[in-house]
Amino acid sequence: MKKNGKYLINNKGEFFVMLAGEVHNSSSSSYTYMEPIWDKASELELNSLLLPVTWEMIEPEEGKYDFTLVDELIYKARKHDMKICFLWFGAWKNAQCYYVPEWIKTNLQRFRRAEIKKGENKICLEDFYGMPYTTISYLCDETKKVEVKAFKALMSHIKSIDDQDKTVIMIQVENECGIKGAARENSDLADKIFYSSVPKDFIDYMKSNTDSMAADIKLAVENGEMDGDWRSVFGNTAEEIFSAYHIAKYINSIAEEGKKVHNIPMMCNCWLDKGQEPGRYPSGGPVARMMEVWKYCAPSIDIIAPDIYVQNFCDVCDQYVKLNNPLFIPETAIHSYAGSRLVYVIGHYHALGYSPFGIESMGKPFSASEGYLFGMDTSDPMLKMPQDTEEYAWYCKTLKSLMPLFAETYGSCNLKAVIAERPDQNKMIFDEFGFKINFKHEMLKRSDGVCLVLRKGDEFYIIANGCSIMPYSANIDKPNHDILSLEEGVIDESEWKMIRRLNGDEVAMMRYKTPVFLRMKLFNYM
Repeated sequence: MKKNGKYLINNKGEFFVMLAGEVHNSSSSSYTYMEPIWDKASELELNSLLLPVTWEMIEPEEGKYDFTLVDELIYKARKHDMKICFLWFGAWKNAQCYYVPEWIKTNLQRFRRAEIKKGENKICLEDFYGMPYTTISYLCDETKKVEVKAFKALMSHIKSIDDQDKTVIMIQVENECGIKGAARENSDLADKIFYSSVPKDFIDYMKSNTDSMAADIKLAVENGEMDGDWRSVFGNTAEEIFSAYHIAKYINSIAEEGKKVHNIPMMCNCWLDKGQEPGRYPSGGPVARMMEVWKYCAPSIDIIAPDIYVQNFCDVCDQYVKLNNPLFIPETAIHSYAGSRLVYVIGHYHALGYSPFGIESMGKPFSASEGYLFGMDTSDPMLKMPQDTEEYAWYCKTLKSLMPLFAETYGSCNLKAVIAERPDQNKMIFDEFGFKINFKHEMLKRSDGVCLVLRKGDEFYIIANGCSIMPYSANIDKPNHDILSLEEGVIDESEWKMIRRLNGDEVAMMRYKTPVFLRMKLFNYM
């Protein structure tokens, strides 16, 4: 579904933005354990959850499927008026083969492991705290064949019980795929393919699509040979491109066959590269620098989605909207920037969805591992503070109420947002009117400010927090402006309900330390 050139989620013919949360990896393995999490999601005013479904649990014996848990999760979602994106933990979870069934793990001859070091099926990652590491080979056709079969069975079952209700609206295929410890596999088979000729159609595609490429990839592609093996064609970037080519082809086979059974949007998420060497992050995964490869090799993947835990959140978002890729954030931190970033990605990027990870833990003190993941070792106190759950619920409830208006403005110039993390990008212009947002006022004393403005006719709907708002005339022929009306309120059943009419000091100084929802009407004149 597209509107104004934007890819949108179609929920029974209606526009839908996923105000979501991803649960911890093991939470959805038990419907009993999930009980309080459904309630937490409702309290947070979420409209969807991202829930792992694991290969080991649905196919404990080859060819014998058990979808009991899948059924229970779907039924519970309906009860709580939630949508689901299932996360298929198949061959890869965080670049490892944690979730493949026992009958695959124990048959290394039939289901080959990736040789990160030649001749070895398991290593310790020297650059990752010495962690033991093993993963399935992306060159193993036998593994791909049985995974395709399992995934098709899952999609067929979802269609059989959900084709009318459409509770499951998206599937994530694998989780943070790729290999660690090296840029490519180093088996004899991998060497043989690597030193063979690169497919000509792939070379032609890469040579013709260099404009959007990362600088080193572009240089390697432009300077590489027109034919030959992977090294001669892609130079120093060859090994990562080799891995991306084969992993994307593998995953596309799964997604393509699954869509033949039940055609719903499919997404791949990625562990960010963070400027490191491939192998420090999962090499071959769908990071932004490999997006051109993935777009060519995996056309059945609709969305390439970054898992963002780094501090330069907005910069990462910028990287993942190239090549018309719809922005979707399947994982991000639950510290105090979570709420403002939710509002920003919807207002600025017109994102398909946003989903903090470990949603059941939101508002609680961070564990040591969460603290490390969320960046608590920095001087920014907001990174050490859990997101306030009441504030997050307010954001979600307000955004949900705006959904009919988002349906009209997504992909248009009538929906914009700015955020305190980018204080110099603080203006929003709507034809003859503009808004300048100040995040630095000494009375505000918070660094997670955000402001979203949606224009409908001559009215502006505004979500603001941690900022001051200064409307102005952007019409040089009519440089003066007046605020004709300013109201604080809510949207209830698609109708604006005023809480209070604002004027006087409240208009002269529009400064907000806590979240507020406003409707404003402006007038400009000579």
